[in-house]
Amino acid sequence: MTNILLVISSPRGEDSYSTRVARALAQRLHSGIPGAALTIRDLAREPLPHIGEAFVAGIATPAEERSPVQRAEVGRSDAVVDEVLAADIVIIASAMINFGIPSTLKAWIDHLARAGRTFRYTESGAEGLAGGKKVYLVEARGGIYSEGAMQAYNFQESYLRTVLGFLGLDDVDIIAVEGVAFGAEAAGRALAGALERVKTLAPRAA
Repeated sequence: MTNILLVISSPRGEDSYSTRVARALAQRLHSGIPGAALTIRDLAREPLPHIGEAFVAGIATPAEERSPVQRAEVGRSDAVVDEVLAADIVIIASAMINFGIPSTLKAWIDHLARAGRTFRYTESGAEGLAGGKKVYLVEARGGIYSEGAMQAYNFQESYLRTVLGFLGLDDVDIIAVEGVAFGAEAAGRALAGALERVKTLAPRAA
């Protein structure tokens, strides 16, 4: 069975371009792969807390010695890690906010990046442990950041590629929805182009 994980994070809800395109992609893959299962983690409606002292202390403490608070904090992170490790396809929807990603998505990544579970350090350097999956990044941006003068400000894509690659998630396709702040006509074209791109992506069973 193919497991598909959809992670959405925009604070704009169903008006979000990244969410709309990512949902369309998830539906295409889900309906096109017999027996596929779809899990949705909506970080806007159910945000994860930022990691804090209990989390940091908890992951450094043997499981049997953790306090109840530490167990709860680490358990929340374990659920995030388990979802990703169980997935064959991961779809991540991200709006660009202040040249980066939503804080809700950053919190998810902070829960996901776990030494010994999704990466480890070896004599030859860091090794990602979460690989072997297909990842789709749906990135919405108000301006044009894939080229031109503003490309250097695109920390959204560079960060996501870097941190996911560190975890071993390096089979990544990008679907960009750019220029949505340039008026309704430009936004419509950007959305239509992204949805057309979705139609070209053939479902592949794990």
